[in-house]
Amino acid sequence: MTAPAPGPEFPIQDIPFSCRGSWFNLSPVVGERTYADDLHLVSHQTGMHPVLRLTPAVAGPAVTATPSVLTWRAGRDRIEAVYDGPQTLRIRGRRLGLRIAASERTLTPFSGTYLYLDPVDGSHVFTSYETGRRYRVTVLTGLLHRSAGAAALGEADRFLDLAGDQPWEIAIEEYATARRPYRGSATFDQVRAARGAEFGAFVDAVAPWRGADTPAAELAAYVLWSATVAPAGFVTRPAVLMSKHWMDKVWSWDHCFNAIALAAGEPELAWHQFQLPFDHQDESGALPDSITHSEVLHNYVKPPIHGWALRQLRRRLPRPPDRAMLAETYERLARWTGFWLDARRAPGQPLPHYQHGNDSGWDNASIFDDDRILQTADLAAFLVSQLRCLADLAGELGEPADRWRREADRIHTAMLRDLWTGERFTARHPGTGQRRASRSLLDLMPVALGADLPAPVAAALARGVQGHLTPHGLATEPTDSAHYLADGYWRGPIWAPATVLVEDGLRRAGHTGLADQIARRFRALCEKSGFAENFDAETGVGLRDRAYTWTASGYLILAAAHRRRAADG
Repeated sequence: MTAPAPGPEFPIQDIPFSCRGSWFNLSPVVGERTYADDLHLVSHQTGMHPVLRLTPAVAGPAVTATPSVLTWRAGRDRIEAVYDGPQTLRIRGRRLGLRIAASERTLTPFSGTYLYLDPVDGSHVFTSYETGRRYRVTVLTGLLHRSAGAAALGEADRFLDLAGDQPWEIAIEEYATARRPYRGSATFDQVRAARGAEFGAFVDAVAPWRGADTPAAELAAYVLWSATVAPAGFVTRPAVLMSKHWMDKVWSWDHCFNAIALAAGEPELAWHQFQLPFDHQDESGALPDSITHSEVLHNYVKPPIHGWALRQLRRRLPRPPDRAMLAETYERLARWTGFWLDARRAPGQPLPHYQHGNDSGWDNASIFDDDRILQTADLAAFLVSQLRCLADLAGELGEPADRWRREADRIHTAMLRDLWTGERFTARHPGTGQRRASRSLLDLMPVALGADLPAPVAAALARGVQGHLTPHGLATEPTDSAHYLADGYWRGPIWAPATVLVEDGLRRAGHTGLADQIARRFRALCEKSGFAENFDAETGVGLRDRAYTWTASGYLILAAAHRRRAADG
């Protein structure tokens, strides 16, 4: 039997080492844009918390990582780490020692890490106030060389040392209160092979089309696979977090792109991604801004791209959802749409409005500089698409569809009448009626309507989009704009969701040449710079969180479509 390929090697400074289902990872990233010298065990239960510091006995070892194993090397000496399931890490050393220490020295009644020797099985257990979890270290082979700080209070060094003068192996488990003593049922090499096979099956499912012209597909799949967590806390389903760095949440539009990318090969996981925010829909029908292990935020919302996303998702699913699934989705989508129609329209106004840039997902886009409460064309366009999706769903389910069609037509008409200048869209304050113009790509996002736009409008939007295209992709603010900032979040950098929405709309509107350019440049950008949260529009350098799942999903969506078109000739 041939051993499974180990998968792509990746830089641990950019992409954490983890596995599907786990709530923790190994990484030097210990906070927002904060990098430690040593790798840490970082948990994402109750937030992002570095719990344990892992320090090899020699300075500056080389660190390599693949989906199945992470390795520290110093010449012929090495330490290797593998996941034995989502809650357990196995680590072994050959001629190289390791210190496992609490990441912080201070223990208070409300913070820090406590260490004790468990008389039940002889293991050492670190308990973390920050995560509310325990981290048991069991020696499987070899001997513990030294321990310090067991049962200590206040300021203390709390650590375990394994020496390099003999082979050793340990297990580290994350758990709640108690569990049976750890007894590994497989060897280290068997565990590594199992993780490699698991990842191999995942990448074969989500990217069976991959080839030499899509060289980043396996790494993109790893970013998704490793960021997937088991249901826990407020996360009601298996969920793909946006990252296992500091962006360790599910935002209520980010999830759509992950669902689409997973749909063909992992349909059940994809369906869970689409539905997760709807599990926390409030009485008004609104989706939360974000969800994570111990927090659901409702202070903002996210744009209603879910009708567009559902169409994309259903086109890719290998089997159609059954009637019960569609009926539940219809009811949820109708309530979400009703929120925008009932709670986000001023009296007598056909167009809905955002209350803040965060509601649009484009938090600080330049269109929001003078007014935060705005009727914008992207919001109108997304809602039109969602209303038309609801009409189609209603037809399938035997429900009345005319009300959805009438509302879609009403908003479509108002968008063109009230916000279109003849060359691009503007925004408008719902109270004063004052119009705002900007050079943000957000003003061009109605191109996502594709063939549902008049041809002259689609052509004008395509010309506008062309003005945002740099050698690396679509700048969210043109590089010659007075508001452009290289690392300005939505004021310049290239983002995956805008790219996917624009590319799809252009293609459906018949502007396939420009769509091809955008898709090709974004794929090349990811192949060069990885899967960062966003990218410098002029240099292509990755910015902010460097292991962002909607970026990986954007690559997989565009790469799969490219391979499909190539196969079709």
